[in-house]
Amino acid sequence: MNENEWSHADQPADALLQRRLNPRQRILVVEDEADLRQFSAEVLIDAGYQVEIAEDGIAAWTALQQYSYDLLITDQFLPKLSGVELLKKLHTARMALPVIMATGILPTWEFALHPCLQAVTMLRKPYTFEKLLGMVKNILPPPSTFRAEMESLPTWQRPGATASLRL
Repeated sequence: MNENEWSHADQPADALLQRRLNPRQRILVVEDEADLRQFSAEVLIDAGYQVEIAEDGIAAWTALQQYSYDLLITDQFLPKLSGVELLKKLHTARMALPVIMATGILPTWEFALHPCLQAVTMLRKPYTFEKLLGMVKNILPPPSTFRAEMESLPTWQRPGATASLRL
């Protein structure tokens, strides 16, 4: 997997069209453990999702303010800004976004104090990648392949198509 698969920079023109045709596929994964962050992203990318990553709560908040996501998967215990603090910021900013919180310790007292956090799906660590993928598939519609969507378009609407007029 190359870095462009989960970065904003240098997205090909086809990526923009893919986003419009398949709009509910963008996931932000927030995890401070590098290996778990990378493997989670790879599993989701292999399943057809567009994935971006952040290594701490502040980087995640910055990304959430700059870009649109369809799902947030976050660890609870993050440097700089915890998962619960990140969710409180989302609520305060009125950003409606489904969330999966991955944690070894469920912050039930925090959730009891803040009703806005009760809609969060909890994923207990350690988890299998099959469990993660199953939860994501329950929240987001299944990804369809870009190729199938392109083939369903008329030839003249496909990326890179050129129009010719015969008289």
